[in-house]
Amino acid sequence: MSLSVRILGASGGIGPNRRTTSILIDEDILIDAGIGVGDLTLSELQKIRHVFLTHSHLDHIGFLPMLADMVYSPDSPPIQIHALPATLKALREHVFNWVIWPDFTCLPTPAQPILEFRPIGSEEQVTIGSREVRALPALHTVPTVGYGVIHHDGMGFAFTGDTTSSEALWDALNALPYLDLLMIESGLPDEMDSLADLSKHYTPHRLSDDLDALRHDPRIAITHLKPGHEMAIRQQLQQSQYASRMVLLEGAERFELHAQNRTLKAG
Repeated sequence: MSLSVRILGASGGIGPNRRTTSILIDEDILIDAGIGVGDLTLSELQKIRHVFLTHSHLDHIGFLPMLADMVYSPDSPPIQIHALPATLKALREHVFNWVIWPDFTCLPTPAQPILEFRPIGSEEQVTIGSREVRALPALHTVPTVGYGVIHHDGMGFAFTGDTTSSEALWDALNALPYLDLLMIESGLPDEMDSLADLSKHYTPHRLSDDLDALRHDPRIAITHLKPGHEMAIRQQLQQSQYASRMVLLEGAERFELHAQNRTLKAG
């Protein structure tokens, strides 16, 4: 058994060959619904049964309306949309409001809608087959969570969502039983630290410091690099003591996680 993690989008912006955040777990779980969702085939889209949203910003939810429009089948159950209550409220009021987009939580009928909203609290969990999806506390400019996906056979993936330094996040990551791959942002270069503080994003220096708190020893996938700053961020991350374990995501990467013997870092 393995846990499949397919990166559909990992950019902090748009442009040629850039897709905003979206991650496909196995074939049926989507974490965030950025531009990368648009690269899936119709058959792949129709296999998605659960969408876990980290927060309400457009680069993370922008293609959810189009997904809803594409996947209708009279024989299929609703797609479960899991998110914080504040995120679901934002979707109802500002997206699925019959002005920006039809309300697919009551179409084609209220009894059998295309989308079904499922509120989730920070550090709550949802079991889907052999996988457990845990909400992880994160710190951003709007209510935000990350997600840990644990396979019962002993594999683990975590995505922090958009976040800055948060002791609660690292405590939650350390509480995961397995962590083979950590996807975490470093959106702005060190010289933009003041802006990063205001917009609640990581810089390479802040991220490297915080990784010291992690007791697992995963591969580290860096996401959300802002266009125009990629080269500076890459160069600064290369100075990190964790550089040998880092991969800077460009989108279209696939990771197959397998159960293995592992140890926690000392300390």
